[in-house]
Amino acid sequence: MDQSNIAIELIDVDKHFGAVYANDKVNLSVKTGTIHGIVGENGAGKSTLMSILYGFYQADSGRIKVFDKDFISTNSRQSIEAGIGMVHQHFMLVENFTVLENVILGSEDGALISESLDKARIELTRLAQEYGLEVELDVAVEELSVGMQQRVEILKGLYKGAKVLILDEPTGVLTPQESDELFRIFEALKKQGVTIILITHKLREIMSITDYVSVMRAGKMVAHRQTSETNPEELAELMIGRKVLLNIVRTEAKSGDPLLVANNLEIHNEQGIKRVSEVSFEARSGEILGIAGVTGNGQGTLLKALAGILPLSKGSIEILGETISPKRPLNPQELRNLGVAHVPEDRQRMGIISDFSASESALLGYQNDKEINQGVWLKRSLVKANCESIMEAFDVRPTNPDLKSSNFSGGNQQKLILAREFERDPEVLIIGQPTRGIDIGAIEFIRKRIIKMRDAGKAIILISVELEEIMSISDRIIVMCDGEITGTVDAAKADEATLGMMMANALPSDKKITEAQL
Repeated sequence: MDQSNIAIELIDVDKHFGAVYANDKVNLSVKTGTIHGIVGENGAGKSTLMSILYGFYQADSGRIKVFDKDFISTNSRQSIEAGIGMVHQHFMLVENFTVLENVILGSEDGALISESLDKARIELTRLAQEYGLEVELDVAVEELSVGMQQRVEILKGLYKGAKVLILDEPTGVLTPQESDELFRIFEALKKQGVTIILITHKLREIMSITDYVSVMRAGKMVAHRQTSETNPEELAELMIGRKVLLNIVRTEAKSGDPLLVANNLEIHNEQGIKRVSEVSFEARSGEILGIAGVTGNGQGTLLKALAGILPLSKGSIEILGETISPKRPLNPQELRNLGVAHVPEDRQRMGIISDFSASESALLGYQNDKEINQGVWLKRSLVKANCESIMEAFDVRPTNPDLKSSNFSGGNQQKLILAREFERDPEVLIIGQPTRGIDIGAIEFIRKRIIKMRDAGKAIILISVELEEIMSISDRIIVMCDGEITGTVDAAKADEATLGMMMANALPSDKKITEAQL
Protein backbone atom coordinates (compact mmCIF):
# COMPACT_ATOMS: atom_id res chain seq x y z
CA MET A 1 0.00 0.00 0.00
CA ASP A 2 1.29 3.45 -0.94
CA GLN A 3 2.37 4.91 2.44
CA SER A 4 2.00 8.49 1.17
CA ASN A 5 -1.72 7.85 0.87
CA ILE A 6 -2.15 6.57 4.44
CA ALA A 7 -3.59 8.94 7.05
CA ILE A 8 -3.52 6.58 10.03
CA GLU A 9 -1.53 3.40 10.58
CA LEU A 10 -1.67 1.28 13.73
CA ILE A 11 0.91 -1.51 14.05
CA ASP A 12 0.59 -4.30 16.65
CA VAL A 13 -1.19 -2.04 19.14
CA ASP A 14 -1.75 -3.71 22.52
CA LYS A 15 -3.83 -2.44 25.43
CA HIS A 16 -4.96 -4.33 28.50
CA PHE A 17 -6.84 -3.40 31.66
CA GLY A 18 -5.73 -5.82 34.33
CA ALA A 19 -6.18 -9.31 32.92
CA VAL A 20 -8.52 -8.13 30.14
CA TYR A 21 -7.03 -7.47 26.69
CA ALA A 22 -9.02 -4.62 25.14
CA ASN A 23 -6.73 -4.51 22.07
CA ASP A 24 -4.58 -7.48 21.10
CA LYS A 25 -1.89 -6.74 18.50
CA VAL A 26 -4.25 -4.65 16.37
CA ASN A 27 -3.21 -3.54 12.88
CA LEU A 28 -5.12 -0.95 10.88
CA SER A 29 -4.43 1.30 7.87
CA VAL A 30 -6.80 4.13 6.95
CA LYS A 31 -6.47 5.81 3.56
CA THR A 32 -6.48 9.60 3.32
CA GLY A 33 -9.77 11.13 2.19
CA THR A 34 -11.86 8.01 2.75
CA ILE A 35 -14.65 6.97 5.11
CA HIS A 36 -13.41 3.93 7.01
CA GLY A 37 -15.83 2.00 9.22
CA ILE A 38 -14.86 -0.02 12.28
CA VAL A 39 -17.49 -2.51 13.40
CA GLY A 40 -17.73 -5.03 16.20
CA GLU A 41 -19.84 -6.03 19.17
CA ASN A 42 -19.92 -3.89 22.29
CA GLY A 43 -16.70 -4.66 24.13
CA ALA A 44 -14.85 -5.67 20.96
CA GLY A 45 -12.26 -2.92 21.53
CA LYS A 46 -13.31 -0.35 18.92
CA SER A 47 -13.66 2.65 21.23
CA THR A 48 -10.53 1.73 23.21
CA LEU A 49 -8.52 1.64 20.00
CA MET A 50 -9.73 5.05 18.92
CA SER A 51 -9.25 6.45 22.43
CA ILE A 52 -5.57 5.43 22.14
CA LEU A 53 -5.35 7.31 18.86
CA TYR A 54 -6.99 10.35 20.46
CA GLY A 55 -4.72 10.30 23.51
CA PHE A 56 -7.24 9.25 26.18
CA TYR A 57 -5.35 6.00 26.70
CA GLN A 58 -1.75 5.04 26.00
CA ALA A 59 -0.98 1.77 24.25
CA ASP A 60 1.02 -0.80 26.23
CA SER A 61 2.98 -1.61 23.08
CA GLY A 62 2.90 -1.12 19.31
CA ARG A 63 3.38 1.81 16.94
CA ILE A 64 1.13 4.57 15.61
CA LYS A 65 1.85 6.58 12.47
CA VAL A 66 -0.09 9.71 11.47
CA PHE A 67 0.46 10.86 7.90
CA ASP A 68 3.52 8.57 7.73
CA LYS A 69 5.17 10.04 10.84
CA ASP A 70 5.65 8.14 14.09
CA PHE A 71 3.20 9.44 16.67
CA ILE A 72 2.92 9.10 20.42
CA SER A 73 0.11 10.87 22.24
CA THR A 74 -0.24 11.15 26.00
CA ASN A 75 -3.24 13.50 25.89
CA SER A 76 -5.94 14.68 23.50
CA ARG A 77 -4.25 18.05 22.92
CA GLN A 78 -1.30 16.30 21.25
CA SER A 79 -3.68 14.35 19.03
CA ILE A 80 -5.55 17.53 18.09
CA GLU A 81 -2.24 19.21 17.20
CA ALA A 82 -1.48 16.21 14.94
CA GLY A 83 -4.77 16.81 13.10
CA ILE A 84 -6.96 14.20 14.83
CA GLY A 85 -10.43 15.14 16.10
CA MET A 86 -12.98 12.96 17.86
CA VAL A 87 -16.75 13.26 18.22
CA HIS A 88 -17.83 11.16 21.17
CA GLN A 89 -21.04 9.16 21.47
CA HIS A 90 -22.07 11.41 24.36
CA PHE A 91 -21.44 15.00 23.29
CA MET A 92 -18.79 17.04 25.13
CA LEU A 93 -20.75 20.31 25.06
CA VAL A 94 -21.60 22.85 27.75
CA GLU A 95 -25.36 23.14 27.33
CA ASN A 96 -25.81 26.73 28.54
CA PHE A 97 -22.91 28.03 26.41
CA THR A 98 -23.56 29.25 22.89
CA VAL A 99 -22.33 27.34 19.86
CA LEU A 100 -19.55 29.89 19.42
CA GLU A 101 -18.43 29.62 23.06
CA ASN A 102 -18.42 25.83 22.90
CA VAL A 103 -16.27 25.78 19.77
CA ILE A 104 -13.52 28.02 21.18
CA LEU A 105 -13.53 26.36 24.63
CA GLY A 106 -9.94 25.30 25.27
CA SER A 107 -8.68 27.11 22.16
CA GLU A 108 -8.84 30.71 23.36
CA ASP A 109 -5.98 32.96 22.30
CA GLY A 110 -5.16 36.50 23.36
CA ALA A 111 -5.96 38.32 26.55
CA LEU A 112 -9.49 39.27 25.50
CA ILE A 113 -12.12 36.60 24.96
CA SER A 114 -13.86 38.89 22.47
CA GLU A 115 -10.88 38.60 20.11
CA SER A 116 -11.13 34.79 20.17
CA LEU A 117 -14.87 34.96 19.53
CA ASP A 118 -14.49 37.34 16.60
CA LYS A 119 -11.78 35.18 15.04
CA ALA A 120 -13.82 32.02 15.56
CA ARG A 121 -16.98 33.56 14.06
CA ILE A 122 -15.18 34.31 10.79
CA GLU A 123 -13.61 30.85 10.56
CA LEU A 124 -16.78 28.99 11.53
CA THR A 125 -18.81 30.87 8.94
CA ARG A 126 -16.29 29.75 6.33
CA LEU A 127 -16.31 26.13 7.53
CA ALA A 128 -20.10 26.03 7.67
CA GLN A 129 -20.39 27.22 4.08
CA GLU A 130 -17.63 24.92 2.83
CA TYR A 131 -18.98 21.74 4.39
CA GLY A 132 -22.71 22.46 4.61
CA LEU A 133 -22.62 22.65 8.41
CA GLU A 134 -24.79 25.71 8.92
CA VAL A 135 -25.78 26.34 12.53
CA GLU A 136 -26.70 29.48 14.49
CA LEU A 137 -23.56 30.50 16.36
CA ASP A 138 -25.20 32.62 19.06
CA VAL A 139 -27.81 30.08 20.18
CA ALA A 140 -27.32 28.15 23.42
CA VAL A 141 -26.52 24.48 22.75
CA GLU A 142 -29.40 23.36 24.97
CA GLU A 143 -31.83 24.93 22.49
CA LEU A 144 -30.51 22.89 19.55
CA SER A 145 -31.79 19.56 18.31
CA VAL A 146 -29.55 16.53 18.78
CA GLY A 147 -28.69 16.61 15.08
CA MET A 148 -27.58 20.22 15.32
CA GLN A 149 -25.48 19.46 18.41
CA GLN A 150 -23.75 16.78 16.34
CA ARG A 151 -22.87 19.50 13.80
CA VAL A 152 -21.38 21.62 16.58
CA GLU A 153 -19.11 18.74 17.62
CA ILE A 154 -17.93 18.31 14.02
CA LEU A 155 -17.33 22.06 13.67
CA LYS A 156 -15.26 21.97 16.88
CA GLY A 157 -12.99 19.38 15.34
CA LEU A 158 -12.64 21.18 12.02
CA TYR A 159 -12.01 24.51 13.77
CA LYS A 160 -9.12 22.92 15.64
CA GLY A 161 -7.60 21.75 12.36
CA ALA A 162 -8.73 18.12 12.22
CA LYS A 163 -7.73 16.28 9.06
CA VAL A 164 -8.92 13.00 10.56
CA LEU A 165 -12.31 12.86 12.31
CA ILE A 166 -13.21 9.91 14.53
CA LEU A 167 -16.95 9.52 15.18
CA ASP A 168 -18.03 7.05 17.88
CA GLU A 169 -21.58 5.76 17.23
CA PRO A 170 -22.60 9.13 15.75
CA THR A 171 -26.17 8.12 14.90
CA GLY A 172 -26.95 6.46 18.22
CA VAL A 173 -29.07 9.45 19.28
CA LEU A 174 -30.20 10.64 15.84
CA THR A 175 -33.45 10.06 13.95
CA PRO A 176 -33.26 8.44 10.49
CA GLN A 177 -33.68 11.88 8.91
CA GLU A 178 -30.87 13.37 11.01
CA SER A 179 -28.67 10.38 10.17
CA ASP A 180 -29.19 10.94 6.44
CA GLU A 181 -28.21 14.59 6.87
CA LEU A 182 -25.08 13.54 8.76
CA PHE A 183 -24.11 11.21 5.92
CA ARG A 184 -24.45 14.11 3.48
CA ILE A 185 -22.01 16.04 5.65
CA PHE A 186 -19.61 13.07 5.63
CA GLU A 187 -19.58 13.07 1.83
CA ALA A 188 -18.87 16.82 1.76
CA LEU A 189 -15.99 16.35 4.22
CA LYS A 190 -14.56 13.49 2.17
CA LYS A 191 -14.61 15.58 -1.01
CA GLN A 192 -12.49 18.17 0.78
CA GLY A 193 -9.91 15.53 1.75
CA VAL A 194 -10.98 14.93 5.36
CA THR A 195 -10.52 11.33 6.53
CA ILE A 196 -13.40 9.90 8.57
CA ILE A 197 -13.22 6.92 10.91
CA LEU A 198 -16.73 5.73 11.75
CA ILE A 199 -17.26 3.48 14.76
CA THR A 200 -20.68 1.87 14.52
CA HIS A 201 -22.58 -1.38 14.92
CA LYS A 202 -25.17 -0.46 12.28
CA LEU A 203 -24.41 -2.42 9.14
CA ARG A 204 -26.87 -0.41 7.04
CA GLU A 205 -24.73 2.66 7.72
CA ILE A 206 -21.53 0.81 6.89
CA MET A 207 -22.89 -0.36 3.54
CA SER A 208 -24.34 3.01 2.58
CA ILE A 209 -21.58 5.44 3.55
CA THR A 210 -18.14 3.79 3.97
CA ASP A 211 -15.39 3.04 1.47
CA TYR A 212 -13.62 0.48 3.66
CA VAL A 213 -14.58 -1.47 6.77
CA SER A 214 -12.55 -3.27 9.43
CA VAL A 215 -14.05 -5.80 11.85
CA MET A 216 -13.03 -6.32 15.47
CA ARG A 217 -13.95 -9.22 17.73
CA ALA A 218 -12.83 -9.80 21.32
CA GLY A 219 -10.06 -7.20 21.09
CA LYS A 220 -8.61 -8.51 17.83
CA MET A 221 -8.83 -7.12 14.32
CA VAL A 222 -10.29 -10.07 12.40
CA ALA A 223 -10.92 -8.69 8.90
CA HIS A 224 -10.53 -5.75 6.52
CA ARG A 225 -12.84 -5.32 3.52
CA GLN A 226 -13.54 -2.89 0.74
CA THR A 227 -17.19 -2.12 1.41
CA SER A 228 -18.28 -2.69 -2.17
CA GLU A 229 -16.92 -6.25 -1.94
CA THR A 230 -18.76 -7.37 1.21
CA ASN A 231 -22.32 -7.57 2.51
CA PRO A 232 -24.17 -7.26 5.84
CA GLU A 233 -24.39 -11.03 6.31
CA GLU A 234 -20.62 -11.51 6.01
CA LEU A 235 -19.88 -8.58 8.33
CA ALA A 236 -22.36 -9.82 10.93
CA GLU A 237 -20.77 -13.29 10.90
CA LEU A 238 -17.29 -11.77 11.26
CA MET A 239 -18.45 -9.60 14.17
CA ILE A 240 -20.15 -12.39 16.12
CA GLY A 241 -18.19 -15.44 15.02
CA ARG A 242 -21.34 -17.20 13.81
CA LYS A 243 -24.18 -16.67 11.36
CA VAL A 244 -26.67 -14.02 12.52
CA LEU A 245 -30.33 -13.64 11.57
CA LEU A 246 -30.59 -10.04 10.36
CA ASN A 247 -34.29 -10.47 9.62
CA ILE A 248 -36.10 -12.21 12.47
CA VAL A 249 -38.51 -14.87 11.24
CA ARG A 250 -41.82 -14.75 13.11
CA THR A 251 -45.33 -16.06 12.78
CA GLU A 252 -48.39 -13.87 12.31
CA ALA A 253 -49.72 -12.32 15.51
CA LYS A 254 -52.71 -13.93 17.19
CA SER A 255 -54.08 -10.84 18.88
CA GLY A 256 -56.78 -11.11 21.49
CA ASP A 257 -58.57 -8.76 23.86
CA PRO A 258 -57.28 -5.27 24.63
CA LEU A 259 -55.20 -5.28 27.84
CA LEU A 260 -54.53 -1.54 27.76
CA VAL A 261 -56.87 1.12 26.37
CA ALA A 262 -55.84 4.80 26.26
CA ASN A 263 -58.67 7.33 25.95
CA ASN A 264 -58.03 10.95 24.92
CA LEU A 265 -54.80 11.32 26.88
CA GLU A 266 -53.29 14.70 27.65
CA ILE A 267 -49.92 14.59 29.40
CA HIS A 268 -47.46 17.26 30.54
CA ASN A 269 -43.75 16.54 30.93
CA GLU A 270 -41.64 17.13 34.06
CA GLN A 271 -41.35 20.83 33.18
CA GLY A 272 -45.13 21.22 32.98
CA ILE A 273 -45.19 21.53 29.18
CA LYS A 274 -47.98 19.73 27.32
CA ARG A 275 -46.34 17.04 25.20
CA VAL A 276 -49.24 14.65 24.48
CA SER A 277 -52.71 15.70 23.33
CA GLU A 278 -55.89 13.68 22.56
CA VAL A 279 -54.07 10.37 22.16
CA SER A 280 -56.20 7.23 22.02
CA PHE A 281 -55.19 3.65 21.20
CA GLU A 282 -55.38 0.09 22.46
CA ALA A 283 -52.78 -2.62 23.01
CA ARG A 284 -54.04 -6.16 22.60
CA SER A 285 -52.81 -9.44 24.01
CA GLY A 286 -50.56 -11.36 21.64
CA GLU A 287 -49.39 -8.35 19.60
CA ILE A 288 -46.64 -5.77 19.44
CA LEU A 289 -47.88 -2.21 19.04
CA GLY A 290 -45.06 -0.02 17.69
CA ILE A 291 -45.03 3.73 18.31
CA ALA A 292 -42.93 5.64 15.78
CA GLY A 293 -41.97 9.29 15.57
CA VAL A 294 -39.09 11.72 15.47
CA THR A 295 -37.43 12.11 18.85
CA GLY A 296 -39.15 14.71 21.02
CA ASN A 297 -42.66 14.35 19.64
CA GLY A 298 -44.25 13.05 22.81
CA GLN A 299 -43.43 9.35 22.68
CA GLY A 300 -41.14 9.50 25.71
CA THR A 301 -43.70 11.44 27.74
CA LEU A 302 -46.40 8.94 26.76
CA LEU A 303 -44.21 6.01 27.80
CA LYS A 304 -43.57 7.54 31.24
CA ALA A 305 -47.29 8.11 31.79
CA LEU A 306 -48.11 4.52 30.82
CA ALA A 307 -45.51 3.38 33.35
CA GLY A 308 -46.97 5.57 36.13
CA ILE A 309 -44.02 7.99 36.26
CA LEU A 310 -45.97 10.99 34.96
CA PRO A 311 -49.61 11.79 35.86
CA LEU A 312 -52.38 12.26 33.33
CA SER A 313 -53.71 15.79 32.85
CA LYS A 314 -56.81 14.54 31.01
CA GLY A 315 -58.22 11.26 29.78
CA SER A 316 -57.91 7.75 31.20
CA ILE A 317 -56.04 4.48 30.81
CA GLU A 318 -57.86 1.20 31.35
CA ILE A 319 -55.30 -1.44 32.16
CA LEU A 320 -55.79 -4.99 33.40
CA GLY A 321 -59.09 -4.17 35.09
CA GLU A 322 -58.00 -0.87 36.65
CA THR A 323 -58.62 2.70 35.46
CA ILE A 324 -55.98 5.41 35.70
CA SER A 325 -57.16 9.03 35.54
CA PRO A 326 -56.08 12.46 36.80
CA LYS A 327 -58.11 11.83 39.95
CA ARG A 328 -56.92 8.25 40.35
CA PRO A 329 -53.25 7.92 39.44
CA LEU A 330 -51.28 4.70 39.88
CA ASN A 331 -47.57 4.76 40.67
CA PRO A 332 -44.98 2.43 39.08
CA GLN A 333 -45.07 0.02 42.03
CA GLU A 334 -48.85 -0.34 41.84
CA LEU A 335 -48.63 -0.97 38.09
CA ARG A 336 -45.95 -3.63 38.62
CA ASN A 337 -48.23 -5.33 41.13
CA LEU A 338 -50.97 -5.35 38.46
CA GLY A 339 -48.68 -7.03 35.93
CA VAL A 340 -47.16 -4.13 33.99
CA ALA A 341 -43.41 -4.12 33.22
CA HIS A 342 -41.46 -1.09 32.03
CA VAL A 343 -38.13 -0.98 30.18
CA PRO A 344 -37.12 2.71 30.17
CA GLU A 345 -35.72 4.57 27.17
CA ASP A 346 -32.58 5.65 29.04
CA ARG A 347 -31.01 2.58 30.62
CA GLN A 348 -28.22 4.62 32.26
CA ARG A 349 -30.47 7.09 34.07
CA MET A 350 -33.57 5.01 34.75
CA GLY A 351 -32.79 1.34 34.14
CA ILE A 352 -29.79 0.67 36.36
CA ILE A 353 -27.72 2.38 39.04
CA SER A 354 -24.15 2.40 37.77
CA ASP A 355 -22.52 1.99 41.19
CA PHE A 356 -24.82 -0.87 42.18
CA SER A 357 -23.78 -4.46 41.59
CA ALA A 358 -25.51 -6.34 38.80
CA SER A 359 -27.51 -8.30 41.39
CA GLU A 360 -28.81 -5.05 42.89
CA SER A 361 -29.69 -3.52 39.49
CA ALA A 362 -31.45 -6.78 38.61
CA LEU A 363 -33.76 -6.16 41.56
CA LEU A 364 -34.67 -2.50 41.05
CA GLY A 365 -38.42 -2.01 41.43
CA TYR A 366 -38.89 -5.47 42.91
CA GLN A 367 -36.86 -5.04 46.09
CA ASN A 368 -40.01 -5.25 48.25
CA ASP A 369 -41.00 -8.71 47.04
CA LYS A 370 -41.71 -10.84 50.11
CA GLU A 371 -39.61 -13.80 49.01
CA ILE A 372 -36.40 -11.75 49.12
CA ASN A 373 -37.23 -8.97 51.57
CA GLN A 374 -37.07 -9.59 55.31
CA GLY A 375 -38.48 -6.16 56.20
CA VAL A 376 -35.18 -4.45 56.94
CA TRP A 377 -32.63 -6.62 55.16
CA LEU A 378 -32.64 -8.30 51.78
CA LYS A 379 -31.86 -12.01 51.59
CA ARG A 380 -28.52 -11.59 49.86
CA SER A 381 -28.20 -15.21 48.84
CA LEU A 382 -31.56 -15.06 47.06
CA VAL A 383 -30.73 -11.70 45.46
CA LYS A 384 -27.54 -13.19 44.02
CA ALA A 385 -29.31 -16.40 42.96
CA ASN A 386 -32.01 -14.34 41.20
CA CYS A 387 -29.37 -12.45 39.25
CA GLU A 388 -27.48 -15.60 38.31
CA SER A 389 -30.72 -17.13 37.02
CA ILE A 390 -31.74 -14.22 34.80
CA MET A 391 -28.16 -13.74 33.59
CA GLU A 392 -28.19 -17.31 32.34
CA ALA A 393 -31.65 -16.96 30.78
CA PHE A 394 -30.70 -13.79 28.91
CA ASP A 395 -27.05 -14.56 28.16
CA VAL A 396 -25.75 -11.57 30.17
CA ARG A 397 -21.94 -11.47 30.08
CA PRO A 398 -19.89 -11.70 32.18
CA THR A 399 -22.02 -13.88 34.47
CA ASN A 400 -20.84 -12.12 37.60
CA PRO A 401 -23.64 -10.78 39.84
CA ASP A 402 -21.11 -8.96 42.05
CA LEU A 403 -19.67 -6.89 39.20
CA LYS A 404 -20.60 -3.19 39.12
CA SER A 405 -23.42 -2.41 36.68
CA SER A 406 -21.22 0.24 35.02
CA ASN A 407 -18.67 -2.44 34.07
CA PHE A 408 -21.06 -4.19 31.70
CA SER A 409 -21.31 -3.21 28.03
CA GLY A 410 -24.43 -1.35 26.89
CA GLY A 411 -25.88 -4.47 25.31
CA ASN A 412 -25.41 -6.53 28.46
CA GLN A 413 -26.86 -3.75 30.62
CA GLN A 414 -29.91 -3.76 28.37
CA LYS A 415 -30.24 -7.55 28.56
CA LEU A 416 -30.04 -7.34 32.35
CA ILE A 417 -32.90 -4.80 32.43
CA LEU A 418 -35.03 -6.82 30.00
CA ALA A 419 -34.37 -9.98 31.99
CA ARG A 420 -35.45 -8.25 35.20
CA GLU A 421 -38.77 -7.20 33.67
CA PHE A 422 -39.51 -10.19 31.42
CA GLU A 423 -38.77 -12.87 34.02
CA ARG A 424 -41.57 -11.51 36.24
CA ASP A 425 -44.02 -12.76 33.59
CA PRO A 426 -45.97 -9.48 33.17
CA GLU A 427 -49.14 -9.19 31.12
CA VAL A 428 -48.29 -5.78 29.62
CA LEU A 429 -44.79 -4.71 28.63
CA ILE A 430 -43.93 -1.08 27.90
CA ILE A 431 -40.54 -0.96 26.19
CA GLY A 432 -38.60 2.17 25.20
CA GLN A 433 -35.73 2.02 22.66
CA PRO A 434 -34.97 -1.68 23.28
CA THR A 435 -31.84 -1.85 21.12
CA ARG A 436 -30.52 1.72 21.15
CA GLY A 437 -26.72 1.82 20.98
CA ILE A 438 -26.13 -1.93 21.21
CA ASP A 439 -24.47 -4.44 18.91
CA ILE A 440 -26.02 -6.69 16.32
CA GLY A 441 -25.72 -9.92 18.30
CA ALA A 442 -27.59 -8.43 21.26
CA ILE A 443 -30.17 -6.88 18.90
CA GLU A 444 -30.96 -10.30 17.43
CA PHE A 445 -31.29 -11.81 20.91
CA ILE A 446 -33.50 -9.01 22.30
CA ARG A 447 -35.88 -8.96 19.34
CA LYS A 448 -36.34 -12.71 19.57
CA ARG A 449 -37.20 -12.42 23.27
CA ILE A 450 -39.73 -9.65 22.60
CA ILE A 451 -41.43 -11.79 19.94
CA LYS A 452 -41.40 -14.75 22.32
CA MET A 453 -43.27 -12.66 24.91
CA ARG A 454 -45.80 -11.65 22.24
CA ASP A 455 -46.35 -15.28 21.32
CA ALA A 456 -46.99 -16.02 25.00
CA GLY A 457 -50.01 -13.70 24.81
CA LYS A 458 -48.52 -10.53 26.29
CA ALA A 459 -49.47 -7.04 25.11
CA ILE A 460 -46.32 -5.15 24.13
CA ILE A 461 -46.01 -1.42 23.49
CA LEU A 462 -42.72 -0.69 21.74
CA ILE A 463 -41.31 2.81 21.29
CA SER A 464 -38.26 3.15 19.02
CA VAL A 465 -36.66 5.84 16.86
CA GLU A 466 -35.33 3.05 14.61
CA LEU A 467 -37.85 2.72 11.79
CA GLU A 468 -36.28 -0.55 10.73
CA GLU A 469 -36.92 -1.93 14.21
CA ILE A 470 -40.49 -0.67 14.35
CA MET A 471 -41.25 -2.15 10.93
CA SER A 472 -39.53 -5.49 11.49
CA ILE A 473 -41.10 -6.60 14.79
CA SER A 474 -44.34 -4.60 15.22
CA ASP A 475 -47.76 -5.94 14.27
CA ARG A 476 -49.45 -2.53 14.24
CA ILE A 477 -47.78 0.88 14.15
CA ILE A 478 -49.09 4.22 15.37
CA VAL A 479 -47.17 7.35 14.41
CA MET A 480 -46.85 10.47 16.55
CA CYS A 481 -46.03 14.04 15.56
CA ASP A 482 -46.11 17.02 17.91
CA GLY A 483 -47.78 15.00 20.64
CA GLU A 484 -50.65 13.68 18.51
CA ILE A 485 -51.30 10.47 16.59
CA THR A 486 -51.09 11.16 12.87
CA GLY A 487 -51.99 7.69 11.66
CA THR A 488 -52.16 3.96 12.31
CA VAL A 489 -50.72 1.33 9.97
CA ASP A 490 -50.79 -2.44 9.71
CA ALA A 491 -47.05 -3.23 9.97
CA ALA A 492 -47.23 -5.75 7.13
CA LYS A 493 -48.31 -2.93 4.79
CA ALA A 494 -46.01 -0.21 6.17
CA ASP A 495 -43.23 1.44 4.21
CA GLU A 496 -40.61 4.02 5.21
CA ALA A 497 -41.93 6.71 2.86
CA THR A 498 -45.46 6.60 4.30
CA LEU A 499 -44.25 6.43 7.90
CA GLY A 500 -41.84 9.29 7.25
CA MET A 501 -44.67 11.49 5.95
CA MET A 502 -46.77 10.60 9.00
CA MET A 503 -43.84 11.50 11.26
CA ALA A 504 -43.85 14.94 9.66
CA ASN A 505 -47.67 15.07 9.65
CA ALA A 506 -47.50 15.54 5.88
CA LEU A 507 -49.73 12.68 4.77
CA PRO A 508 -52.89 13.90 2.92
CA SER A 509 -55.99 13.55 5.07
CA ASP A 510 -57.64 11.13 2.63
CA LYS A 511 -54.66 8.75 3.03
CA LYS A 512 -54.69 8.63 6.84
CA ILE A 513 -55.86 5.45 8.55
CA THR A 514 -57.21 5.41 12.08
CA GLU A 515 -57.01 2.51 14.49
CA ALA A 516 -60.76 1.94 14.16
CA GLN A 517 -60.33 1.29 10.42
CA LEU A 518 -57.81 -1.54 10.92
